Amino acid sequence: MSIRLPRLRPDRYRVIRPPQKLAHRAGHAWEQGALPLLARGSELLYSPANLAPLAGRRNVVVIHDVAALRHPEWYRPLYVTYQRWMLPALARRARLVLTVSEFSKRELVEVLQVEPGRVAVVPNGVGERFTPEADPAPARAAHHLDGPYVLVVGTRIARKNLGAMREAATRLRDHGVQLVHAGSGRDYMRAEQADGLRPLGYVEEEHLPGLYAGALALAMPSLYEGFGLPCLEAMACGVPVVASNRGALPETCAPAGILVEPDDQEGFAGELERLAADDTHRRRIADASLEHARGFTWERTATETDSLIAGVM
Repeated sequence: MSIRLPRLRPDRYRVIRPPQKLAHRAGHAWEQGALPLLARGSELLYSPANLAPLAGRRNVVVIHDVAALRHPEWYRPLYVTYQRWMLPALARRARLVLTVSEFSKRELVEVLQVEPGRVAVVPNGVGERFTPEADPAPARAAHHLDGPYVLVVGTRIARKNLGAMREAATRLRDHGVQLVHAGSGRDYMRAEQADGLRPLGYVEEEHLPGLYAGALALAMPSLYEGFGLPCLEAMACGVPVVASNRGALPETCAPAGILVEPDDQEGFAGELERLAADDTHRRRIADASLEHARGFTWERTATETDSLIAGVM
């Protein structure tokens, strides 16, 4: 949005970025202290990443989910405390609250006690570089992927439910297919072991489209997602998705994705095994996935966001 909104309406938007050296607590301090001063004279302050300055009442803030408030057991206590203090205050004071799915809107209304009329839904988009033509070779070379693989993408946190993939990893291995996990941990999250999955760790952004495009399928067994962007990125690359039927994933993936109960290890294993072994079935799901993903673009997200911002100016 920091590129697309100014491109869409250069007369309306200017971008204020924090110094690159700031991260974590220093970044939050900059956001609360320096950003309101740097934005003085602006009628509204659009913040797309869950948090915004508490000072003043000119925020348009995007709150993607309330996972830390709904499930504090997945996060470190200090992070949960900060979120419990910040998110309700931001939601109450904001001129407008945006979120990315109807599921997340219901969560914000219930958990943060926001009036439904003050929350608008604008879905995420998929970048143009996520395409079936993305070259898998650089990602394969960087991560020594010599054979077929099924992909899991996400941070190493308990809510991603990676333990549900143990049976799938075993059954895919019998077909000569690896189950690989792209993603790293965060210090504010409680990590989960991913037994049976081959860890790739952090994947460079330029390798990610090719990593998707080279996969037989994407698995997303998450217990809670406010949107589930990796599912759409995989679909845009022509890759079938087997996802949990929890959170916003049915909303994001349907009707093209295959939905399974997140605690059903046999169900995930069976669906992924069929996709790996049945080329006709995989192509049919891949074609439906590609068509579904075409409806989600960042241009659409920017246009809808700009329209909502204009309505409160």
